Amino acid sequence: MSRPRIVIVGAGFAGYRTARTLSRLTRQKADITLLNPTDYFLYLPLLPQVAAGILEPRRVSVSLSGTLPHVRLVLGEADGIDLDGRTVRYTGPEGEEGTLPYDRLVLAAGSVNKLLPIPGVAEHAHGFRGLPEALYLRDHVTRQVELAAAADDPEECAARCTFVVVGAGYTGTEVAAHGAMYTDAQVRRHPTRSGMRPRWMLLDVAPRVMPEMDERLSRTAERVLRQRGVDVRMGTSVKEATHDGVVLTDGSTVDTRTLVWCVGVRPDPLVESLGLPMERGRLLVDPHLQVPGRPELFACGDVAAVPDLNRPGQYTPMTAQHAWRHGKVCAQNVVASLGVGRRRAYRHRDMGFVVDLGGVKAAANPLGLPMSGPAAGVVTRGYHLAAMPGNRVRVAADWLLDAVLPRQAVQLGLVRSWSVPLESSSPEVARVPGRPEGTGKAAATGSGPADGHTGGKPGGDRTAESRPGEDRDGPGRHRSAEDQAAEARPGGEHPDGDPAQNPPAGEPANNRSGAEPAGNQPGGEPAKSRPGGEPAGHQTRGEPAKRGPSGSPRASGGPRRAAETAGPRPARGGSGKPGKTPRTSGAGSAGKRPASASGPSRSAGPPADPGPEPPADQPAPGPGIAPGPVKRSDSRAPEGDS
Repeated sequence: MSRPRIVIVGAGFAGYRTARTLSRLTRQKADITLLNPTDYFLYLPLLPQVAAGILEPRRVSVSLSGTLPHVRLVLGEADGIDLDGRTVRYTGPEGEEGTLPYDRLVLAAGSVNKLLPIPGVAEHAHGFRGLPEALYLRDHVTRQVELAAAADDPEECAARCTFVVVGAGYTGTEVAAHGAMYTDAQVRRHPTRSGMRPRWMLLDVAPRVMPEMDERLSRTAERVLRQRGVDVRMGTSVKEATHDGVVLTDGSTVDTRTLVWCVGVRPDPLVESLGLPMERGRLLVDPHLQVPGRPELFACGDVAAVPDLNRPGQYTPMTAQHAWRHGKVCAQNVVASLGVGRRRAYRHRDMGFVVDLGGVKAAANPLGLPMSGPAAGVVTRGYHLAAMPGNRVRVAADWLLDAVLPRQAVQLGLVRSWSVPLESSSPEVARVPGRPEGTGKAAATGSGPADGHTGGKPGGDRTAESRPGEDRDGPGRHRSAEDQAAEARPGGEHPDGDPAQNPPAGEPANNRSGAEPAGNQPGGEPAKSRPGGEPAGHQTRGEPAKRGPSGSPRASGGPRRAAETAGPRPARGGSGKPGKTPRTSGAGSAGKRPASASGPSRSAGPPADPGPEPPADQPAPGPGIAPGPVKRSDSRAPEGDS
């Protein structure tokens, strides 16, 4: 008799707990496969401490293969699910395609950043849901302080020292609290920065900080924020975002180079493609976390609308605490469906919340007991150590070092602005040069405009955001010469595949602001720092670049993956197999639906002038690296890569 095959999609709080519990309960009598885009479980509550330089990234990243020894890990993004054929189709990190057959399927894909129809937000803001976004924010905040210290213009200095966080929930509150401490330390310990005044703003339309939590926790958190100089503005949000700042709903304008979007999350768009009953973007399940009418299908975590048995008529909220408990109950019920043990309904008891505000400050209400100050700080960090499935000693060691040593405020430049677009359907995966352009997991959900979403201009007018010879790193931030040189790619392609000009094919449009693309990257525009004035995107000889509706050169190729897809595709088919054409999401089997066009054809418009050809004796640069020294045809000496 063959062993049952169990496939788990997603390794967040719910997916990881499901896999770990199943591994224990099945006693190696079932084949358990975990499909996830990364090889680690991310402990999200400590992500603000990564952005503030307290913890190193690997401290909050728990190895899946190291902690789940009897679970097969498959790296990839789920593209679609054939419910009748009982298979999951996925695309691997290098473009390879595959299918996973199953007898039991657990959907625990988690959530993504929630967008609102506010002009400019998708182009100029950055989210805070994944490790790449936290690393980018740490580098960016450090860079802004350093650039402000060197600026001669007081207004530019003030703008670079202003940091706006939208969303005063759990995440936004912690980001503002830790960020204020981080920038204050950068200024306080540097004599030449004595006149600088970093300013953090926390905005929300809600009447108080952390409105979903106990009011006493809210008052404690707001008091700590104001003591640190954070400008807390309740009942106020962003009306429009530009590359120079933001316009608030009260009519005021704030000059800033930093906009952090912590408004909230929405369920992963993968579940929308199944054609099953939904509740506000979540898959409806019964109290046993099983999809009605589909005995082989389970769902848990943020993608599942689980009935709250303690509050009839309501569903459990999208929190890590519930997702972690969902995973355990889901695993028990999966095993029960295979004939081992009994089913169990999900019923929870609120254990309270903890909010780490940095230093010795925190707000907590364990078991309903409100606490603040150092005592709450001890309880908060103790809770996190107990809840983490690994790396406890390393996390505690980093906390100890942070208490006795100054933080290392350096920017490593590991994550670029274009690597972490706000609309990404996989915030845990950064866009990197060389990633294929296959169809991502969100591609199966369709890409046409949704209700309440107005169509934007094809291509868009980007003159205010990106001018020839001027490149920007995020919302109004000038990129350095090193960034421009590193991001120039052979063949006229931008490393991220022009993500700003091409909205991801599978991203649902209902939360996009005016269907505007996510931030403009000038593909092929002349960069000032290029040696000898060479164009930023070198065209391969004899292959002119195609132009989009906005007129800027764009890389040709098949349909792009959802927002997690990185840029230029390697010299092979989109699937990573020779001679195979990129796959699109088609109709036919259950769980699939065709992806509608999200805009005009990428090949629309006349071909552009391919530009000057490189000298015949100059070797082509390899993939993923900037071109080397250029031999000039004029009398000037050769210039090296900047």
